[in-house]
Amino acid sequence: MRFLVTGASGHVGRHVTEQLLAAGHEVRAMTRAPGRSPVPEGAQVVAGDLRRPDRLHEALRGIERMFLFPVPETASDVVERAVRAGVRRIVVLSSSSVHDETTHSGAHHRAVERAVERSGVEWTFVRPDEFANNLLWKWGHSIRTERVVRAPYPQARRALIHEADVAAVAGVALLEDGHAGARYELTGPELLDQREQVARIAAVTATDIRFEEVSPQAARAEMTRFMPELVVDMVLDYLVESVEAPPAPLHTVEEVTGHPGTPFDRWVRDHAAELLG
Repeated sequence: MRFLVTGASGHVGRHVTEQLLAAGHEVRAMTRAPGRSPVPEGAQVVAGDLRRPDRLHEALRGIERMFLFPVPETASDVVERAVRAGVRRIVVLSSSSVHDETTHSGAHHRAVERAVERSGVEWTFVRPDEFANNLLWKWGHSIRTERVVRAPYPQARRALIHEADVAAVAGVALLEDGHAGARYELTGPELLDQREQVARIAAVTATDIRFEEVSPQAARAEMTRFMPELVVDMVLDYLVESVEAPPAPLHTVEEVTGHPGTPFDRWVRDHAAELLG
């Protein structure tokens, strides 16, 4: 069996590639910058950009199953080319945000899902809720430079998911039969508020890190310095929602893979160097 992993140097794509290789399959790992982006050893690295579907012939040649990173602008063209090349199963890295297409993220991911639904081949949608990895860009700089996290809504609770769990579900859907048409909603196994998340990071890394509450206005002013306003609004809306109606942890990871979801403390250990610098 020959697989194509798009976004193979990304947080999820790397783990998907490793899983397929471990199962003994031939894996073509597509990345926009071969040689600069790390790809698991043993994969066939190929240059490719989903925003340039006209240049994907070599990446798609001989591929039977595909892990698709979400790029809505060209999704229909990419999928059509994949089907013509012989791809018969597509697993999409989507998002739980598809339930609200009025948001930027929801519209972005649902557009990709629709393109795949129209393809006529087997498909599975993997829809994680918030990644624990988001903390790296939200809090990483202030933790590294000041050992502090400044954020509004300290009581906002999320069941943050380890990227390896998302990849594990995608890998099962690529390798095994019985997942066609599934829309897998994924969360981490624990519901933690923001203060608890910071306390866990401090405890696991044996580092003195404090949480400092700031107003939503102050947070917005800071985030808009390095993030688009649409994304800032989405992040703040998620936090408000997480105070009023936090998502319940789901058991989908265990149901699909046979192993429990990865605890937040393990994610912290896996990313301690990135968090602390």
